[in-house]
Amino acid sequence: MAVKISLNELPMQPHQKFSGVKVGYVITKEKHPELSIIIMELDPGVEIPLHTHEKEVDSIFIVEGEGEIYIENNWQIVKKGDIIAIGAKELHGLKAKGQTPLKCYVVHAPALW
Repeated sequence: MAVKISLNELPMQPHQKFSGVKVGYVITKEKHPELSIIIMELDPGVEIPLHTHEKEVDSIFIVEGEGEIYIENNWQIVKKGDIIAIGAKELHGLKAKGQTPLKCYVVHAPALW
């Protein structure tokens, strides 16, 4: 199940729940039940509210932009090149700050999407 994509060619679509958030599906649970990979883009000023995942570990790589992530009971600044790992059942959220979208490479294991 090898996959090679170009970020510039990945179709992005509106997030099912959050306005101002776009998602590009790289690998979904239909292709691989052990993990899902998405590209997620938040418009400036958009926030994904605090939430948890019952069984999925979240790994996030900041591809572009800057923002804040809520982990370990506080908001922390994130920027291009940062990597964040969040365990199952850990409270977290994400905010896009600045003038450009916040683009993230997100892996959930087991698959969420």
